[in-house]
Amino acid sequence: MINKESVNKARSLYYGFLSKMFVFTTSPERYKGLEEALSIMAQNPIDENSGEALKEIQLFLAQGGEEAFTQEYDDLFHNPSYKVVRNTASYYDEGVESGKKQLEVKNFLAKTKIRRDEKHFKENEDSVGFIFTFMHELIELIMHDQKEYETLQHCLFTEVVNPFIDEFIVKVYEHPMAKMYQSVAIVLNAFIAFERMYFEVAKPPLKEVERTQKPQPLEILSGAEARRRAENKAKKEADKAKKAVEV
Repeated sequence: MINKESVNKARSLYYGFLSKMFVFTTSPERYKGLEEALSIMAQNPIDENSGEALKEIQLFLAQGGEEAFTQEYDDLFHNPSYKVVRNTASYYDEGVESGKKQLEVKNFLAKTKIRRDEKHFKENEDSVGFIFTFMHELIELIMHDQKEYETLQHCLFTEVVNPFIDEFIVKVYEHPMAKMYQSVAIVLNAFIAFERMYFEVAKPPLKEVERTQKPQPLEILSGAEARRRAENKAKKEADKAKKAVEV
């Protein structure tokens, strides 16, 4: 059983980080606090695989700066040269933007004093970035003794996030232009698994939308873990070949 109060600070940190990764905003402070958040998360990762992914994001930031983050974000979500990743819950629920899930999130918002900053934030309320920002704000309110929002955050996760987030993660991870965002997908995948334990909710079956064959489960690995497995495989094959020659 998770001690929920003890992990809320870490949950807030993760949602704040993920908000920066998936929000489209014109604010000049888009990545404010990113370096510090990465440092804390990398020191205490959810698991080894996501820990390696966090180190890869840190390296990407050190080498390319915030401009590299913005460019890759645009390539994944806005570049018409590629099949862009759709980022709203409504799209994964109904195949359309501005659907029922957007209305659900608006209804949740109406129960709080949190509002969308329309000056800087241009996307729908059920976009991944906005939902993560909303969750971050709810956790902050809960930590400041506004316990009435505990039920609301539970509903937001179980009714809006949980049904579609796995398919979204796969789309990000498999995008041909995803480099740093593959690592972000790994971190998000690990965090969602933690959130399911926190809210005691099961992972839903992956929807089969416009597919003729059942999709194979995607194993999301950090670059370091993939290299380690490749090296082990090569070693086993070399040992096997050596034994064959000896015989």
